[in-house]
Amino acid sequence: MRVLGVIPARGGSKGVPRKNIRMLAGKPLLAYTIECARAARSLERVILSTEDEEIAEVGRRWGVEVPFLRPVDLAQDDTPTLPVIQHAVRFLEERGERFDAVCLLQPTSPFRKAEWIDRCVALLEESGATGVVTVLRVPPEHHPWWVYLNDESGWLTLSTKQAEPVSRRQDLPPAYHREGSVYVTRRDVLMEGDSLYGERLAGFEVDEGESVNIDGPEDFARAERLLGGRLASL
Repeated sequence: MRVLGVIPARGGSKGVPRKNIRMLAGKPLLAYTIECARAARSLERVILSTEDEEIAEVGRRWGVEVPFLRPVDLAQDDTPTLPVIQHAVRFLEERGERFDAVCLLQPTSPFRKAEWIDRCVALLEESGATGVVTVLRVPPEHHPWWVYLNDESGWLTLSTKQAEPVSRRQDLPPAYHREGSVYVTRRDVLMEGDSLYGERLAGFEVDEGESVNIDGPEDFARAERLLGGRLASL
């Protein structure tokens, strides 16, 4: 299976200005994802998609291909991820290069492991899934079987529509939410089905202690602390 890795990194960021190239423990945030992608054995090619020349130059400096500058209309605050990835695939296919699947790697997840990428790709290939995403286990207190919603009259009702909640934590089935560091999607699902997931989505569970999603300044602070702890344990 030929798998393309795509790292989308636009220049605009309201929460943290220039977030994708902000320094984290001496390296640009983007560099962590580039290094991880290059270490993954399952990615045949890895490219950076950005509209920003400075980000492109940082990417090149850390060893990733930048075959194009993304159109500005695909780099707005409200631009969904799907058309960004489709643009990258279409650009390469118009130049004669076609892949069986695409791996989306967002720079805001600096602590993902190359092993996660390889295992997600293997799961996609072996399971027949249309897509694979990294997931985290939902803690019992947030489990959907214990979640209440307001009905039309304003009364609380279980999201499962059951009359009574499951009484014991041990009886709750595993539930997950997207972790966000790795998405792998079959090419036809992405380009013809207009989806990052498809109808048969599989999850690869990762350790919560290894997962950080950089959104605001407090996330950078947490990432710095975690990196400091890792270095201290060496």
